[in-house]
Amino acid sequence: MKIQTLNEIVIQALDLFISTPPPTLDISQFSFPFVVGSGNASHTGRIIFSGKAAIVGDETTFRSYAKSYADAVKQKLIKDAVIISSSGEKDSVWEVELAKSLGLKTTLLTCKPQSTTAKIADRVIAYKSIAEPYTYNTSTYLGMILSTTRESAGEIKAFIEALTIPKNFSTYEAYAFVLPDAYANVAPMIEIKRDELFGPHLMIRANSQGFSRHAKFVHPWEKELVISIGNENPHFGHPDHRWFIPLPKNARFGLIKALSYYLCGLLQRDKYPYFIENIENFCTDYGPKAYGSPQKFDVIVPAND
Repeated sequence: MKIQTLNEIVIQALDLFISTPPPTLDISQFSFPFVVGSGNASHTGRIIFSGKAAIVGDETTFRSYAKSYADAVKQKLIKDAVIISSSGEKDSVWEVELAKSLGLKTTLLTCKPQSTTAKIADRVIAYKSIAEPYTYNTSTYLGMILSTTRESAGEIKAFIEALTIPKNFSTYEAYAFVLPDAYANVAPMIEIKRDELFGPHLMIRANSQGFSRHAKFVHPWEKELVISIGNENPHFGHPDHRWFIPLPKNARFGLIKALSYYLCGLLQRDKYPYFIENIENFCTDYGPKAYGSPQKFDVIVPAND
């Protein structure tokens, strides 16, 4: 089967949102909610609610948070739970069930409005997505982010396509992203893409500018490219192997996520095809087994039209 690289999917996702903008998500309707998601869904929650008081958890912390904040729930200081899941399956099912057992109003953000979780949530906000390989979750969570930031998908695409990529970009053995502090929540999403696309075979790390000061660059190396986005980098990495990408004034989370994913996709395109070799076996064998599920994962997750 044809498995497209991440950079191709980024452009296709932006094309989707150019032709079909995502719905507007007004987070002011939620007062101090639980925001819960698994993997990149939790990071998406942190991005969406970055300017608002919220308790952001994931599949490993939500149960303990429910206990820790039990008094706040009883006193009606916490009334809502926003569950984020592109598939509306797996961990999101019990997350909604737990939230409802606490008496919270549950809102599900998903690309699968007919999913198991959608059937039990109090409210469902559905997003469009394109068909893309399992784990990519590019159109899914990008749509949710754009629904809050209201960035122009067309402007993001134009910015990315106007980039001048260094000729030796794909020749390095390691890459480090340095992000503006305001966009620190994108950093773990980049590292998740490293895990998914390259596993142990290629070093890609990401930190905010402030966090980068904490001994992240003790070892300058001419085989590592340090990519600083938004702010000049006079300190980190080998001085001859730095790439600064200035940002437009209206840049927000959507652009940072799309840009960083696109660059990871260029590496995927030019490096050894680890993901393409292994994703089918993961989806049909030990991936679903880890959930105790007899049902195989889709290697190409269908679009939500």
